[in-house]
Amino acid sequence: MRRYYSGPDYRRAHSIAELAVMARRRLPHFAWEYLEGGAEEELTLRRNHQGFADIALLPQTLVPCSVTHPQRLLLGRELPLPMAIGPTGYNAMLYRDADIHLARAATERGLPFTLSTVSTSSLEQVVAAVPEVNLWFQLYCLRDPKVQEDLLLRAAAVGCKTLLLTSDAVLLGNREWDKRNFIRPRQLSLRNKLDVLNHPRWMAQTLWPHGLPNLGNIERYLPSGKRTIEGAAHFIGSQMDTGLDWDALARLRDRWPQRLLLKGVLHPMDAEKAIALGLDGVVVSNHGGRQLDGVPASIDCLPAIAAVAKGKLTLLLDSGIRRGTDILKACALGADAVLLGRATLYGVAVSGQAGAGHALDLLAQELRLALSLLGTPDLNQLHRRQLSATPSTSFTVS
Repeated sequence: MRRYYSGPDYRRAHSIAELAVMARRRLPHFAWEYLEGGAEEELTLRRNHQGFADIALLPQTLVPCSVTHPQRLLLGRELPLPMAIGPTGYNAMLYRDADIHLARAATERGLPFTLSTVSTSSLEQVVAAVPEVNLWFQLYCLRDPKVQEDLLLRAAAVGCKTLLLTSDAVLLGNREWDKRNFIRPRQLSLRNKLDVLNHPRWMAQTLWPHGLPNLGNIERYLPSGKRTIEGAAHFIGSQMDTGLDWDALARLRDRWPQRLLLKGVLHPMDAEKAIALGLDGVVVSNHGGRQLDGVPASIDCLPAIAAVAKGKLTLLLDSGIRRGTDILKACALGADAVLLGRATLYGVAVSGQAGAGHALDLLAQELRLALSLLGTPDLNQLHRRQLSATPSTSFTVS
């Protein structure tokens, strides 16, 4: 049985922020910036955090709160908490087999796990390792229809019932930290190579004995002799369908008989179009501040989208969630649940499955406590009246 370096004691982290500090210490600089960085000036990255901070909570007192009810019915399935692990790419840079560790952590807690098209573990590998996983699959629309069709067939074959089409990343955002760290694609600068040597435990756990793995879902489509991470990166870059439009989404709706969600929605008009196409839901998302810099925080866009789509679409939200109170605020403003990205990645980067599970448990504990202290122990009774608008917020509490 393979043994892993367990990293620092994740149990000493009392918040997602403290897990992030541990992850930063364990990871070499280039891997940390890959995890933490945003686009250009990182305005949107900061707004994602500030958006939650600018929303105040307005508690009611003398409400019995010995028992909380954070459960949520989501896409026909009752979840113990209003959250799922969202799609993130190339996670093995943080911890070997990270996708499988994340899937196990989510499954242990009865939560969905979303696998990215550009994951390092394939659909088949994740399901083989975690047969009971509630697997969602995130799809990038690709130019080659045969490759896209095969990905859909593979997702269906492993029992995936929920597909998320990501629409906001057909071109990569301007991530300047990536240009600083690499002198050419996949070739670290000398400074970063020396920094890697200062992280022998990360090297032993992540690189030994075969180096960084390939993109598991993509590897089979690469030409012979180019089945490397460099080849996979080039393939994905050349295959992104920059002509993706609503007609393409309509064709995917016709093709995919299960639940279909659109990820990357910030404008209420796009939610209206998703309703018209018969989609099952949307993910209100700015891609964690990694794409177009300067757009609003996801949480700031949620109220207008909820006004037109609540009850017609399942509403998920990602970007900037670091506290249980963030989840509470998102649900009060209309989200059915949230998708977690960096929060669980910090945990998996520290200690694999155990660290990811600790991140989920921290958020769950904070959410339950916040519901009690707010005087609304039942999540389904939350209302925006329990939020106090500040001068910088854009929602009303009527």
